Amino acid sequence: MWPSLDKKLARYRDLEAQMVDPAVSTNAAKYGAVAKEHASLAKLVKPFMEFEAAAKNLAQAEELAAAEADPEMRAYAEEEVRTLRQAQDDLKTKVEDMLLVDDGEDFGSLIMEIRAGTGGDEAAIFAGDLFEMYSRYARTQGWQVEPIDFSPGAAGGFKEAVFGLKGDGVYQHFKYESGGHRVQRVPETETQGRIQTSAATVAVLPEPDEVQIDIDPEDIEVETMRAGGAGGQHVNKTESAVRLWYKRGTPDQVEVKCQDERSQRKNREQAMRVLRSRVFEQQQAKAHKARADNRKSQIGSGERSDRIRTYNFPQNRLTDHRIGLTLHKLDAIIMGDLTDVIQTLRAEEKKQKLANLA
Repeated sequence: MWPSLDKKLARYRDLEAQMVDPAVSTNAAKYGAVAKEHASLAKLVKPFMEFEAAAKNLAQAEELAAAEADPEMRAYAEEEVRTLRQAQDDLKTKVEDMLLVDDGEDFGSLIMEIRAGTGGDEAAIFAGDLFEMYSRYARTQGWQVEPIDFSPGAAGGFKEAVFGLKGDGVYQHFKYESGGHRVQRVPETETQGRIQTSAATVAVLPEPDEVQIDIDPEDIEVETMRAGGAGGQHVNKTESAVRLWYKRGTPDQVEVKCQDERSQRKNREQAMRVLRSRVFEQQQAKAHKARADNRKSQIGSGERSDRIRTYNFPQNRLTDHRIGLTLHKLDAIIMGDLTDVIQTLRAEEKKQKLANLA
């Protein structure tokens, strides 16, 4: 049914044999590389093996049901067939979902950047709303939310919010959020009841490990400074904030600043995570331009300049412009109930990818 999976299963079994081979198991470097590939393949191969076992059980149950003469036993056997058929269908869906994950997109952690756009204070407040929305949804999924760097807005919210998300499947859920987000609502300071339109941009950056992206420290310029904003004596006396510049191999200079932690070492570590993700994103965009062009005709390119969604508070409406999705439950969505939005986007991408495979 899936020829590519037969090859992955063969490779998976070959890796299992290697892991018990003394020539590999006694060599830490070799064993580590083999174990990593084995674990990566297991995410797809194990559901595939379960599907094949379910298909075999279903075939046997159908034979027994067809051969059963006793009406009561036949009804029991047919109920067993229905149960097994549902289990097989669920596993088929799971395998298809995993099979459609693009190579290089199976990330368990990412960095999200939200920046206030046009709209002044209201844009910053909206950026804060988006941060809270994503954080709440992530926690309902059991994922970890890690603050990295925040620049507060004068009237609330954030001019910029950078944070990490970590958990199984996190990138596959959040990758659709990159782009421009527009809000339409009456600001609290508006006395005439006029609706104001503001905007924020979101970037979703997969977080690679040091094996996937190698940055030479010699190509980085480092500057330390005092952290801005509230903080009392710590702000006044300690140069804990860090700014990094990276130029090599990128079309434009990449600059990252972190000041959220009280320790200069921690800020530098956080800044390196963000820098690594931004450089990786640029390299991925170059290496997979054809894939990006194809995606642009599907659910958006993921570029910050794309206006992907409108949040209309007076109408309690959310509209995703890429697929024409409209939901009149914005009050629940802004509180973190993103399930319908994300599942619909995932289903649309799956449908288009399956059509392309066919």
